[in-house]
Formats: sequence, structure tokens, C-alpha cells
Amino acid sequence: MLRALIFDVDGTLAETEDLHRQAFNRAFAELGLPWRWDAALYADLLTVMGGKERLAHYIDTRHPGEAAALHALAPEIHARKTVAYGDLVAAGGLPLRPGIARLIGEARGAGLRLAVATTTSRPNVDRLVAANFPASDRPFDVIAAGDEAERKKPAPDVFLLALDRLGVPASEAVAFEDSAAGIASARAAGLPVLATRSRYTDTHRLDGAFSAVSDLGEPGRPHRHIAGLEWPGHLVTLAALQDWHAGFR
Repeated sequence: MLRALIFDVDGTLAETEDLHRQAFNRAFAELGLPWRWDAALYADLLTVMGGKERLAHYIDTRHPGEAAALHALAPEIHARKTVAYGDLVAAGGLPLRPGIARLIGEARGAGLRLAVATTTSRPNVDRLVAANFPASDRPFDVIAAGDEAERKKPAPDVFLLALDRLGVPASEAVAFEDSAAGIASARAAGLPVLATRSRYTDTHRLDGAFSAVSDLGEPGRPHRHIAGLEWPGHLVTLAALQDWHAGFR
């Protein structure tokens, strides 16, 4: 039986990536660094998983002559970026992507366990949850985040950690991802993957996902089918997931 759903965060639960980009730019400005990451550059940097790793890659490739000093500054840059991201989420709100809240509600009502498996840091996850759920309501039973995993995606570590904390085998769970690296990570952990397109992963190949759609869809706002399994009414529901999973096993 299907017992758990495991969600990536950035681009999957919400279109967070541009707020991360803006937050990096705020941190650069606060520290007097003459850097500005535009959307095109950030899309390239997103091939490196993890904000700290992304920053280190940028330093090594764009500023190699100053790398030693800049790497020493990197922890402060990232700490300021995390604060700036939280402020941006709190100030403007960051809604969940279509169908996410609905499916979470269906799953919780049916007694499924819910988890997050992400390369972003825990404070970023907490901010997003706080912006979209009441303070007394924490929808996820498990959060496996950021530095808790030894290796970032596409390695399977963070999904394996989430499964271990859930106490659920991969055969009884489904992962939700939006990127090629995320799909590879979940598949390496033995999980079937439902993929959704996001703003910054629109050009990614979604190979390995059993279904790829624009989003999970809402009643009256069906999603666009991309590849693999097609969903009744172009809407991903728990009932449809359970029907697919019964046949998959």
C-alpha cells in the first residue's frame, strides 16, 4: 500500500528559486560585493545543488584570483542570504504550487505520512511552511534538509534519510521532484517519482519519472500533461495515486 509522500522543496512545493536569487543579491549588497545574479546566470548556477555549494562554485569559476578570501567570507554571505530569504517570504508570501496543499490535505486525511527531502537548509523549509500553514499545523512528519545529508542530489542520501526517519520502505512511497538531479536522487533511493515543471527547471529532461506534468492541478484548473502516466481530469489526486501504486507494485 502507499504509505508516504516525499516532497522536494525548491520548485516543487513552491516557486522559491527566484526568492533565493534575490536573497543572494541582498547579501552581496549588504557586504559591499559588486555581484548581481540575474535570472540567466542563476539558472546556470542551479546545476550545482545546494546554496553553499552554488556559492562556492561561483567563487571558484568567476573569481578564482580572490578565491581564498571569498571562501572565508562565504559562511557570512550564506547566513545573510538565509535571513534575507526568510524576510522575503514573510514580507510577500510565497504560495504553494497548484495542487500541493490539496494533495497534502488528502494524504493527511487518509493517514499517510509526509516528508520533505531537500538540499535547502532547514530554516528555509520552516519559513515556507510557516507562510502557508497555521502556526499550530505542521504538515510534515519528517524533514530531511540541507547539511544533514553527506552528499547532495543527485546522490540518494537525503531521500534515504527521509525514508529512514519515516520508517517506510521506498516501495511504499512516492517522491515529488522538479529537476533532473532530484529525479536521479529519488530513483537512486528506489523511489518512483512524479515530476512537475518549475520556472528554473523548465528545460530539464524529466527522464526517470513515471509521470511528468506542469503541476498537480486544481479543480477547474487542470494541469498540462508532459510525459508518462496521464491523470484523470488532468488532476493528481490521492485516489489516483493509490490506484497507480497498486498496479505499480
